[in-house]
Amino acid sequence: MTTSPRSPRTEHLVLPGVLTAEQAAETVAGIRAVQRPDGAIPWFRGHHLDPWDHTEAAMALDAAGEHEAAAAAYEWLRRHQNEDGSWYAAYADGDPGRPSDRGRETNFCAYPAVGVWHHYLATGDDMFLDRNWPMVRAAVEFVLRLQQPGGQIGWKRESPEDGDTPVHDALLTGSSSVHHALRCALAIAEAREEPQPDWELAAGALAHAIRRHPERFLDKNRYSMDWYYPILGGALTGAEARKRIEERWAEFVVPGLGVRCVLPNPWVTGGESCELALALWAVGESDRALEILQSIGHLRAPDGMYWTGYVFEGHRAVWPEERTTWTAGSLLLAVAALGGDEATTAVFGGERLPHGLAPDCCEG
Repeated sequence: MTTSPRSPRTEHLVLPGVLTAEQAAETVAGIRAVQRPDGAIPWFRGHHLDPWDHTEAAMALDAAGEHEAAAAAYEWLRRHQNEDGSWYAAYADGDPGRPSDRGRETNFCAYPAVGVWHHYLATGDDMFLDRNWPMVRAAVEFVLRLQQPGGQIGWKRESPEDGDTPVHDALLTGSSSVHHALRCALAIAEAREEPQPDWELAAGALAHAIRRHPERFLDKNRYSMDWYYPILGGALTGAEARKRIEERWAEFVVPGLGVRCVLPNPWVTGGESCELALALWAVGESDRALEILQSIGHLRAPDGMYWTGYVFEGHRAVWPEERTTWTAGSLLLAVAALGGDEATTAVFGGERLPHGLAPDCCEG
């Protein structure tokens, strides 16, 4: 695929202290330069592709107006979906013939639904939605086969080499991401006038588990994603979401540097910082979201891509020494949301996404 020197939508991605139009164009071109001719978007050239981060980068391309490149990324997913509706957890440099991790993680498999809905909202392409609906439907059915009686989602199915067995343990971050994906999948179903009542019940039960039953998830309280993902995934909103943000703000946010990935490590990461910014924007905290995005300017590399993270104590240094498409993608999506991009605000704001229905067994 050829790279364009300037995206047609970079003016929309200008944010004071975060990106100029020229800087946005560099970042978009950086993602395009990593994308393979077949549409695959690995973390960086020579590294692996996973379906979640591949989708995140594709969504950023759509936010920048690079719709053909984004469509190619979804075509890659459509062509290489497994018969059971899943994708493998990792492919060496995006090569479908070389899966490097044949486990199948539920949040990885669910997230393409978010990207497909985002692309449709960005383009209005009915043929794209029709072509990718079977892919989304099969992926959601795979994911929901791992839903537990309490509503939470088992986080993976083991590789065939390890017995092809379902893992029933659930992760709060992963389940929150699945919740977001289920709502987007329901929006696709509504647009196609193909109701999915079982999905509605599944989404409602999952939201209830996230909001009211933390004991149903593995304890990953040290990770910042478990802090903000119930908000980013749309299960927590309003005053309840803002209260959650305040409770642990001082633990995870390092003023002027970004957001810690995991406590107590002195390590801020770009992806978590941008996702927190999106969550803040979703609950009406745009000023704080802007501050977070401005704080990670030190992670920007000369080529317009972003370093994964920075160790800020002891031997201070960029670590790991990698510039990932998904870090750049998360930044572009956060900027697009703050800038009012219609497709991005609809997908991450959530007001127009279906909510699902909580079954009687999960009330109270």
